[in-house]
Amino acid sequence: MYTRVVRLETADDVSRVVAARLLARIVALQRTQDTVHLCLTGGGTANAMYERLAELADGSELDASKLQLWWGNEHFVPATDPERNSLQAISRLARTVSIKSADTHMMAAQDGRKDSQESAAEYEEELGETLFDITLLGIGKDGHVASIFPGHPSFEPTSRAVIGVEDSPKSPTERISLTIPTLNRGNEMWIMATGEGKADAVARALDGDETIPAGHVHGRTATLWYLDAGAAAGLPAQYSCTF
Repeated sequence: MYTRVVRLETADDVSRVVAARLLARIVALQRTQDTVHLCLTGGGTANAMYERLAELADGSELDASKLQLWWGNEHFVPATDPERNSLQAISRLARTVSIKSADTHMMAAQDGRKDSQESAAEYEEELGETLFDITLLGIGKDGHVASIFPGHPSFEPTSRAVIGVEDSPKSPTERISLTIPTLNRGNEMWIMATGEGKADAVARALDGDETIPAGHVHGRTATLWYLDAGAAAGLPAQYSCTF
């Protein structure tokens, strides 16, 4: 297992480079295996990357029939709520990537569910023992990943693969999230961060700070950090890898 930090200049560079590398990696994996399992994340940086990915995918060698999409976390809101991470991602990707609904594994929305715990239980059953080829993550200023927050019940040890999150410190207050062990069972983890506001959390995570969720996440074979100049501002000299 290795960790690599890719320093880029701007947030736009992050979305551009990650989109190009992600497309190339998926295509490479599809040459050697029947299915590629991709775990998506939400947030502004990710959405900008999905925009770029959709542009690059048009006319590429990507075979959408071999792609399975999952999510690391979701907002427990109605199915049509624009805050849903899955809707934000799919609305961008579907412009050029034709993924069947059966291959798009969205977390259950609030409609018809008692609470986020019920939705989490459904997703845990659907997920089963699936291993992600690539897991995409963002990181919050407080060091949270997915919907696992420091100093919060979501960060407490559990045997569950997926949990409902209540009283989230970030709106919306009710969410669904894969747990850290579930995130970590993927082969490659790609973490994106932009802006100076993320610099402290990024530095702490790469230093292995166990008091924040981001200090615990990693891929089984590789962990790649894609950072703009602001997010990388707090890193010591040893993190000198550049693109």
